[in-house]
Amino acid sequence: MLDVRRLRLLRDLAHLGTISAVAEAHSYTASAVSQQLAALQREAGVPLLERYGRRVRLTSAGDALVEHAEVLLGALEAADATLAAARGGLTGPLRIGAFPSAVRTLLPGALTTLGRDHPHVELHVSELDPVDVPAALRDRRLDVALVHDYDLVPASPDPTVEWLPLVDEAVFLAVSGDHPGTLAAAADAQWIVGSPGTLCHTLALRLCHDAGFPPRVRHHADDFTAVLALVAAGQGVAVVPQLGVEHLPPPVRLHTLPIRRRTRIAFRRGSAAHPAVAACVAALSSAASGSELPAG
Repeated sequence: MLDVRRLRLLRDLAHLGTISAVAEAHSYTASAVSQQLAALQREAGVPLLERYGRRVRLTSAGDALVEHAEVLLGALEAADATLAAARGGLTGPLRIGAFPSAVRTLLPGALTTLGRDHPHVELHVSELDPVDVPAALRDRRLDVALVHDYDLVPASPDPTVEWLPLVDEAVFLAVSGDHPGTLAAAADAQWIVGSPGTLCHTLALRLCHDAGFPPRVRHHADDFTAVLALVAAGQGVAVVPQLGVEHLPPPVRLHTLPIRRRTRIAFRRGSAAHPAVAACVAALSSAASGSELPAG
């Protein structure tokens, strides 16, 4: 019988790419992870890993086993959800992740609802970029997360994660002064973009690339309030989604771009029926319906 814990390590290696990354995610040593994967390989009776250079990669049998592991781990999540529902009552920790503009706008109302309706749930919030969410869900640092993507930069499917639509919002080009507010005119402007590696950074580069020019990046900022302050100070133009516009500084003007940002609720595959996850989804949906944005 294959060991589930070892299957989880193999699955994480397929997603994270290196044994050291898997070790860090599980607070193990790299040697311990290697030993567990070697034991799994002995249990399987076929090679699951092969070396190339200084790294390892999965064999075709390893890839096939990971596909089965995804199904198995999802079924275990569903079993845990069933048992949690049978126990009744919501208690214990609920770890929620969200990107900054959602933390400020959508999350407070949901947290208020959860605290009122389920006082024995221990709420823990972490702010993080959507690109970091799948790994955080897989290694159980999060139970539920708010993520977003853009129709211009859609999220890649992840077999470990389920998604539910929440809100769909407009995206603007923020300018000040006498800037005409078009992408064509922005080719000669300085740009304020997100930190490298974030989805917002990727979007800005892709948007400019599709418009036929590389952005002249002057500043990196991830908080949209700070981004708009920089635009107001004449430091450049920026792409800002609707949720990021809480207070518009008087010199700044917003021009709607032909793209949309979609916010979704993410959780581990199989965990949708867990009472804590279901309560969080309901609270987030209620908070979104009370906002000025249309439901996703």
